[in-house]
Amino acid sequence: MTGKEAQPLAERRLYRVTDAAEILSMGRSTLYELIRSQRLRSVKEGRIRLIPASAIDEYVALLEREAAQ
Repeated sequence: MTGKEAQPLAERRLYRVTDAAEILSMGRSTLYELIRSQRLRSVKEGRIRLIPASAIDEYVALLEREAAQ
């Protein structure tokens, strides 16, 4: 695999906002709102906002806990 070939979404450790939105089946602006409200963790690398894979897992677990209440 060369540096220009993209890894499949399921194998990445960090996702761009558009990719994370696709994984979570929601819009980009909704994802930014989740980041702003601190319901979804993110990091910045330079000017790029990235979502760690672990943050996606944590957010899904949060939704499951909220649904069980």
